[in-house]
Amino acid sequence: MAKPVLLVVDDDATSRELVGRELATRYSADYSVLVEESAVVALQRLRELADAGVEVAVILADQWMPEMTGPEFLVAAHQIHRGARRGLLINWGEDRSAPGPIMRACALRQADYYLAKPVHAPDERFHRSMTEHLDEWWRLRGGGFEMVRVIGDERSARAHEIRDVLSRNDIPYGFYACDSPEGKRELERVGASDERRPVVISHDGHVLIDPTNREIAAAHGATVRPGTETYDVTIVGGGPSGLAAAVYAGSEGLRVAVVEHEAMGGQAGTSSMIRNYLGFPRGISGTELASRAFEQARLFGTTVVYGSAATSLRASGELRVVGLSDGSEITSRAVVIATGVSYRRLDVPELDALLGAGVYYGAGASEALALAGERVFVVGGGNSAGQAALHLAKHAEQVTILVRSGSLAASMSEYLIAEIEHASNVDVRYEVEVVGGGGESRLQFLELERRRSGEVENVDAAAVFVLIGGKPYTEWLPDAIVRDQWGYVVTGAHSGTSTDFETSLPGVFAVGDVRHGSVKRIASAVGEGSVCVSLVHDYLTQLPRPEDHPEATFRAGEVSATGDAGAHE
Repeated sequence: MAKPVLLVVDDDATSRELVGRELATRYSADYSVLVEESAVVALQRLRELADAGVEVAVILADQWMPEMTGPEFLVAAHQIHRGARRGLLINWGEDRSAPGPIMRACALRQADYYLAKPVHAPDERFHRSMTEHLDEWWRLRGGGFEMVRVIGDERSARAHEIRDVLSRNDIPYGFYACDSPEGKRELERVGASDERRPVVISHDGHVLIDPTNREIAAAHGATVRPGTETYDVTIVGGGPSGLAAAVYAGSEGLRVAVVEHEAMGGQAGTSSMIRNYLGFPRGISGTELASRAFEQARLFGTTVVYGSAATSLRASGELRVVGLSDGSEITSRAVVIATGVSYRRLDVPELDALLGAGVYYGAGASEALALAGERVFVVGGGNSAGQAALHLAKHAEQVTILVRSGSLAASMSEYLIAEIEHASNVDVRYEVEVVGGGGESRLQFLELERRRSGEVENVDAAAVFVLIGGKPYTEWLPDAIVRDQWGYVVTGAHSGTSTDFETSLPGVFAVGDVRHGSVKRIASAVGEGSVCVSLVHDYLTQLPRPEDHPEATFRAGEVSATGDAGAHE
């Protein structure tokens, strides 16, 4: 296969030469570096590459060119190579002296981000931006290192679930249909040609036949059953709030266990690109954010128990015991509930049979590549729906967002609304809902009802992604923990305690989306998780000292009554 292409267009000879030299010196072993001085010629070159089947990884364009501006060129280039990352080349300091056009281009997704042109060799700031672009391209493209190979039926709901879990847990994988030449070769190679599906093959040759998520996790070294030790705090849920609580608790000397039954990152982990999270001006995928937070928590000594859901919570004297779906238990002196919410289901029974075969709940990042040239729909009006639509639009021919209300303004961030308005292949239909659909073996059509007139329309659809609000995962909690009429956990004064984030059961706290009155934003979830740790400290200092419990191993005694372990940021 031909090397992926890095293409540069810049009418200034000096900067064009320096950019080209920097790229060739650093990347020519793995990429073909092409440099053009004319936007018109560069577009023609991109068409030739497309006709030849050569992939383009990154396209860099000067902001100001005589034939067209950089953003205009990148928009045209995107129509030819939809999967390429697009960078706007600017001069040093231009983002501060003339930010308007640059920020607008990024906000409207005419460019993925901007890069300051190199001014010396080597220019590591330039290369940092380049490697981030390349890393994102490989992540979205797939086809790199495969830690796992999945062979199964493309229409199988279970095969889809495995791919989704692997993707959300940031495990590089390859999927091969069992009736494809490559899939057949793999099945024959491992002696599983007549076995059940799907088949999961690890890079070390370990073969799993129709495995559970826990079996896949265990095969890759994850802890799937808790030990017998007593922790200072058990955190139930590995989303942003739970991971933040784990990082801060671990950094301050507490012994921490996190229980996560599906994937790190929660709903945030399904977001293809988060652009309004503090400290990431280029944006960051939910998967990468979750992966970084997970690694950070592990470095502070957090024990992560994967694959079992929490099924019960009870008090045992001063200890709190969380029961898990595999029959095991985790004992700790405090508990933080961070289970978040799950997407609500459509009340359309005929679509249930097509789950994983064109019908998906959540952003479905792992399915985007397979939908090239197709017409797809996203149901929902929140930020998650907007991010999913824009991600799918990189591959699908047309993306339509279906919204029950008459506006996006009340439920979606302004920057996402602006990007959707300027995306050529994304449109929004208001005051409609899905009332039916079907197809042979996979989704082929949807039935949409106009809410005002009741008129039903049949539309062709290759896939529908449903993100219509959340249902809190709290059925497992005891009656002693007060919840509101929708099942969200009540904390603070409303629960009979003066401590923010503490529930009506002492020593049990709730943070993030599962908590009544929470702000459904990643930053606020992280804030709640981190602030909650100081309240856990306050609670633990009221309990007998660790030496009063010789049968248990604690580390909380290392932390003062103020919670200051010398590890604060």
